[in-house]
Amino acid sequence: MLGTVLLLLLALAKPSWPSPASVASRRAEALKRLLEVFGMEDPPAPPAHFKKPPQYMVDLFNTVANADGVTKNPDILEGNTVRSFLDRTQSKEMRFLFVLSSVAKNEKILTAELHLFRLWPKVTDGPKRHHFCQVSVYQVLEKEKPDTPGGKKLLAARLVSLQTSGWEVFAITPAVRDWTEDESSNQGLLVTVQSLGGSPLEPPPLQFASGGDHHESKKPLLVLFTDDGRRGASLPTGSFPGGSHVPWHSSLSRSRSTRSLDRLQPCQRHPLSVDFEEIGWSGWIISPRGYNAFHCKGSCPFPLGENMRPTNHATVQSIINALKLSEGVSSPCCVPDKLYSINLLYFDDDENVVLKQYDDMVAGSCGCH
Repeated sequence: MLGTVLLLLLALAKPSWPSPASVASRRAEALKRLLEVFGMEDPPAPPAHFKKPPQYMVDLFNTVANADGVTKNPDILEGNTVRSFLDRTQSKEMRFLFVLSSVAKNEKILTAELHLFRLWPKVTDGPKRHHFCQVSVYQVLEKEKPDTPGGKKLLAARLVSLQTSGWEVFAITPAVRDWTEDESSNQGLLVTVQSLGGSPLEPPPLQFASGGDHHESKKPLLVLFTDDGRRGASLPTGSFPGGSHVPWHSSLSRSRSTRSLDRLQPCQRHPLSVDFEEIGWSGWIISPRGYNAFHCKGSCPFPLGENMRPTNHATVQSIINALKLSEGVSSPCCVPDKLYSINLLYFDDDENVVLKQYDDMVAGSCGCH
């Protein structure tokens, strides 16, 4: 009988560890919820082959965010999403087609830009007296007859020097808004080169890099600045202290006594690492490889000092709690009182490169509320 009682006590004293199936289920649910935070139902499939993102998108990410993806310059982006699309025609002619099926229906098109790389003119191209030419960008309305009176619509035109090379950017927002409202209306773009008087130049003294014959870094690019309506109350900044990377599962192994000790420490900010490789997202996320979300932990003891960054409400609650003036009133909680946005540069399901900004993702500071 005594042996049976001892076995029962040992069984009750033994910690109850979750089964592998339970852990896997919780992990899957947690990753599903994390995807919802990032506005996705399923993670995009990584590109089938190694694919280098357009340099413009990489440079834009580095301008907007620091190495951890935290926004350092909140005034650069128009909206919260930047999408890039490569030309699908791969032709030598100056006809371009961009497939926009990955643009969500709820996204508001703010600005659309056509980026074309201007090549150095050949010595034999055109008479030497030409120093400038007129470049026009048209929305194609009739795919088979773009040169007829109703076959195209002018979107942008400008004089371009024949003495240099480099990127030219044309605003084509009306065309892209048409295409996103009616996908079947997308017949592509046509670019023409004319003399200052408006007459065609044959052969054209100016050529733009095409998708097929030139280096990947010079491929024609369509860039959309959009907003999907997700907006928080973040206060972006770039001044974030560094922090060691703490595995996202490390809290499971912390002892009860350690957690009790944490509650005795004053309210402050602690590292909280999110490692995209560890959670299996490194195949489609280009930058960052992870980020420090930080979290708030600690006690808010009476009296609350200014270093606790208390609200007036928290101060009153602390006094009521300390003096036991009302039953059931707890002490204030240690929570983030400033949140910042992060940026992700990633491949979508169509292998287009997207830069998206997410509000309220990093605890900037903590206080007693």
